[in-house]
Amino acid sequence: MKNVKVIGAGLIGTSIALGLKAAGYHITIEDEYPEAEAIAQNLVGQVGAGEIPEIVIIATPISTIPGLIITLGKLYHDSIFIDIGGLKSEVIADVAVFPEIMNRFCPTHPMAGREIAGALAARADLFQGRIWIYTPTEMTGECAIHTALEIIDSLGGVPVVLTAEEHDEAIAGISHFPQIISSLLSVSLENISEEYLSLAGQGLKDVSRLAGSDPDLWSELLHANRHAVSEYLAAFADSLNDLSTSLLNDDLRKTHEILERGRENHRRIPGKHRGKPREYWYLPIVIDDKPGQLARIFEVCASVSVNVEDLSIEHSPGQQTGLVTLAMSESDSRALYEKFDEEGWKVHLPRESIG
Repeated sequence: MKNVKVIGAGLIGTSIALGLKAAGYHITIEDEYPEAEAIAQNLVGQVGAGEIPEIVIIATPISTIPGLIITLGKLYHDSIFIDIGGLKSEVIADVAVFPEIMNRFCPTHPMAGREIAGALAARADLFQGRIWIYTPTEMTGECAIHTALEIIDSLGGVPVVLTAEEHDEAIAGISHFPQIISSLLSVSLENISEEYLSLAGQGLKDVSRLAGSDPDLWSELLHANRHAVSEYLAAFADSLNDLSTSLLNDDLRKTHEILERGRENHRRIPGKHRGKPREYWYLPIVIDDKPGQLARIFEVCASVSVNVEDLSIEHSPGQQTGLVTLAMSESDSRALYEKFDEEGWKVHLPRESIG
């Protein structure tokens, strides 16, 4: 049992603590806010301050990471340090001023999270199957790298090595930029009445989900990576102008071209385990608004031995029915359609697109 100290009792820090606790590590967790610290310590069953840690994981806002590593690196002379911050270049530059500490520090960044924050949102399985980037430098010792990989493996993450510069550039496009788009979309909702918002389907909920994230955390990240993010914003502004012009000019061909480019690039997003995205078929089922319907659906799926890859549920308050859409292979969708139809469900023919 290795002694691990986690600094930061937010969503990520507490999820790491819970996951490592389940994997057999001895965990202590600290936070500058007593209430958050108490919740996290209760969740991991912490008693007392613990022994000198062999591993220290820094899960705090990015501006505090270098100072904590340097301060604790001088206090714990033999400990290995890992961070989980969303940017790497500046943190590494600050810590590298102290070569002995940098030798014991492996920067990392798990590509996992939720739009809700805090210890109460933590999950021990948050990192299962998720990419976990690590960015060692020439000054990072083999022991620190090995320890970081051990932690990633214990939490079910999929390690990917990048340089700090590669990491920061990639994160601007695949993480920071989507957060901005989601937040700006939600800002535009100020002009939509509550009556109209009550009509919203799953599309608005999906695209605006990230807007529920912590603004303190994200404003700091965006400003720290502002140069890379600004390049994506400039390109996005050009696309917005192109679409606006095509609509004002009633240029249907240009509008179709822009939307087609969007669809083609969406197909480039990898599927599970960074593999090629699967071409799912979708099976829509209309259900009554009453308990037990989902359980019955999965009983039927089990009876035909089909593998449901994903599902979505749409239901509005006061509506007497709901729509469940199952995603699976084409062959499974056809077999399942026949079974549901045979049993009298309000099932519709499988289709290649959910829309």
